[in-house]
Amino acid sequence: MQSRINRDSVSAVFLLLFCGVFIAASFDIEETTFGTLQSSVWPRIVLGALSFFSLLLLTQALRKPAAAGEGGGPLGWLRRYRNPLICYALFLGFLVSLPVLGMLLGGILFVLLMLTILGGGKPAQLPLHFGIAVITVGTMWALFTYALGVFLPGGIILNLR
Repeated sequence: MQSRINRDSVSAVFLLLFCGVFIAASFDIEETTFGTLQSSVWPRIVLGALSFFSLLLLTQALRKPAAAGEGGGPLGWLRRYRNPLICYALFLGFLVSLPVLGMLLGGILFVLLMLTILGGGKPAQLPLHFGIAVITVGTMWALFTYALGVFLPGGIILNLR
């Protein structure tokens, strides 16, 4: 019988322990008098969701057989972690371009590039990717800017506010 201890199961156990520690720490969050909800509500909701998904990851990791290696060396490592490396590189580009493009344009470009590079770059898909990027980032930007009153970087190109 193959060992079922793999990277996913170790990550899931670590995340469950992490959530347990922070859920316990959430009981020490000071209650404020100016809000309608307790200060600990949102951290517990986020930690509850993370705990649920970590538990799902653990059950999935324990059910599947151990994966065969994908080849060693630097090329095998790059092949295995290609998508996360692309995500990190695109996010770094987003952060670097934030002072110039701002949150709205930079976010739209980031989501568009992420969808196009990771989701397929066929020309027929570009209008759909652009629509998704504009709607999701535009909605998030409007929500934070107008509904919540949060200052988001406007950038040099669109100095909104």
